[in-house]
Amino acid sequence: MRVLVVEDDPLLGDALRAGLAQAGFAADWARDGRAGLVALESEPFAAVVLDLGLPQLSGVEVLRRLREAGNPVPVLILTARDAVPDRIAGLDAGADDYLVKPVDLGELAARIRALVRRSAGQASPVLVVGPLHIDPAAHQVVFRRRSVELSAREFALLHELARSAGRVLSKEQLAERVWGWGEELESNAVEVHVHHLRRKLAPEVIVTVRGVGYLVPKDLA
Repeated sequence: MRVLVVEDDPLLGDALRAGLAQAGFAADWARDGRAGLVALESEPFAAVVLDLGLPQLSGVEVLRRLREAGNPVPVLILTARDAVPDRIAGLDAGADDYLVKPVDLGELAARIRALVRRSAGQASPVLVVGPLHIDPAAHQVVFRRRSVELSAREFALLHELARSAGRVLSKEQLAERVWGWGEELESNAVEVHVHHLRRKLAPEVIVTVRGVGYLVPKDLA
């Protein structure tokens, strides 16, 4: 699950990126409001962690432009501004959640997962597609009542496909959603991870749509 952190403080930005990566996210980091907006306009993210006091463009301005453009990506404001009027302004500008610094990384990760669930209309914290159960918080996969050990990248790829069950995702879309900026990506990386997932789960879990991409069937049995 790919997340964008927009934060100008170098120490905090790096810590958030590293902490979210450790929690299983592909976390990218933009250091000012304009860079954050450009990233959001050009690349897909599952959620955004947005500071308010940013150079170039303020967090509220980034959020306003994002919503005016019709981008529904869940946004969590993370800021030192703890006054009630600031919270109201941020939420009314289109934010989905609001946290005050300093933040516990475990809570931040949990809130991001909750935002992504709600944006997908998913009530349960466990994603279920037929006999496939994926718990993003625990990084656990159960298939046909059997626990399956996956690498972090395999888990992320399977999670993205399951979140879009019944819909084909191209190799390019999967790469954009699973690999962050600066991460090395071999030309056949998606195919290799799909092969490993089929071997660990079952061949029918991931269907190849020739010339288009891959999907997890909605009616997986």
